[in-house]
Amino acid sequence: MKLPSKYIALVVVLSLAAIFAYQAYWLVNLYRTQRQAVERNITEALRVSDYNEIILRIDRLDRDSTEHGEVSVNAGFNNDTPYVESRTIVTEQKGDSTLINLTQQSVKDTAHMQSSLHTSDMGFLFGRKNTMQELAAYFQRGLHGGLDVLNDPDFQAYDSLLAEELRQADITADYRLEHLHRGETYDSSHVFTDTLAVGGTQGYVPSPRAVTYDYAYDLHNHWLYRLTMEPVDGLVLRQMAGILATSAFILVVLGFSFWYLIRILLRQRTLEEMKDDFTNNITHELKTPIAVAYAANDALLNFGADADAAKRNRYLHVCQEQLKILGGLVEQILSMSMERRKTFRLHPTTFAAGEAIAPLVEQHKLKADKPVHIAWHIMPPDLTVTADRTHFCNIVSNLLDNAIKYSAESADVKIEGRKEDGTFVLSVRDKGIGIPKDTLPRVFDKFYRVHTGNLHDVKGYGLGLYYVKTMVERHGGTVEVQSEPGRGSEFVIRI
Repeated sequence: MKLPSKYIALVVVLSLAAIFAYQAYWLVNLYRTQRQAVERNITEALRVSDYNEIILRIDRLDRDSTEHGEVSVNAGFNNDTPYVESRTIVTEQKGDSTLINLTQQSVKDTAHMQSSLHTSDMGFLFGRKNTMQELAAYFQRGLHGGLDVLNDPDFQAYDSLLAEELRQADITADYRLEHLHRGETYDSSHVFTDTLAVGGTQGYVPSPRAVTYDYAYDLHNHWLYRLTMEPVDGLVLRQMAGILATSAFILVVLGFSFWYLIRILLRQRTLEEMKDDFTNNITHELKTPIAVAYAANDALLNFGADADAAKRNRYLHVCQEQLKILGGLVEQILSMSMERRKTFRLHPTTFAAGEAIAPLVEQHKLKADKPVHIAWHIMPPDLTVTADRTHFCNIVSNLLDNAIKYSAESADVKIEGRKEDGTFVLSVRDKGIGIPKDTLPRVFDKFYRVHTGNLHDVKGYGLGLYYVKTMVERHGGTVEVQSEPGRGSEFVIRI
């Protein structure tokens, strides 16, 4: 059972749509994942830059030759209460006296830290997801608590470190960096935010769509760095440029492949229909001369027609004409078959075009079943053409046959031959029914026949013009057609 072409095309289109939908779904999810990764990288860059800034300050203290002391930071639990304690011992030499200054700072954040670490079971504490990162963040804030007593954070160093971290994370975008202090009055009646320093990309002014990322480095979230930059959508798309280009290329290839598949299916169906028409037409065309020849031969054998010399000659002439028609049909079909073989060869010779065309004109006048007027003119009269004489005659015969068949009540055909730039040009013009413009590109297709409208007696099987085009191209030439419905057609071959 054959599946209709429209259902095959529908299945192909649905399959292509499903592939496109899946690809789009995958790309959207990949975009979201990439965006989340970029935002995590930005947050991590803020934290790592802060840690590196701490290390820089500690390194400066270690290399300070004028002051000698000790800085220690402790963090842990005291009576199930988390705390961070910093202790600084500074030794100063004044004259003959040695002064030892002890600074101790203890920070307990029972509200904030217990909300995150409220448990007495340490096994449960270390089993929580991201708990180690949280502890590392608290220790880093504890380092701030102890170190910031000695000197303030170096904002310029932090800005430089942040720029480098963003660059290493392939985040190349303009940004604005602020060092902020948030607090409130003693009675909590007023909340304020002080801007301590501003840095980032010079000349960058955030747009209304800009996004902010805050990183608080103390336990109470009062001291923080604020990074402002444009949305990362464009940055993510740039990072995905290779994947997007590859996906687009694959989709284009798939789209073209499916389109070509559907086109082939439709052409195959058209070819199948034309083959069916060809089979029906060729059966009729072969059957008619066989039946006529059989009837004439039967009359000679069984009905005494051979006794009458005139009648015998007429019946034999009928048999001969029908066998010629049958031979011509078989010859044309065999020519089409041979043309596809690798062993097919032309045998070109140089001969006078008029000598080959003249007998063809007389033959078509004699066998036509309608009044025919064929005017032919070769200039100069001795114009020669180099071609395979047999196939050249078949080409002209096919063009004359078409011109006569597709003329209504009578045929008026004009043949012209000439030389143009060393090329032989032959034109066959008629005043027949013409060919519609939408079918002109297909008239040379195999098995294709132009609709004849009210002319239901036009016989053929769609091989004549295909043969003409194939043989002309085999000779290294071209064939063209110009036509207008109701005013006739003109075929021009160049060899």
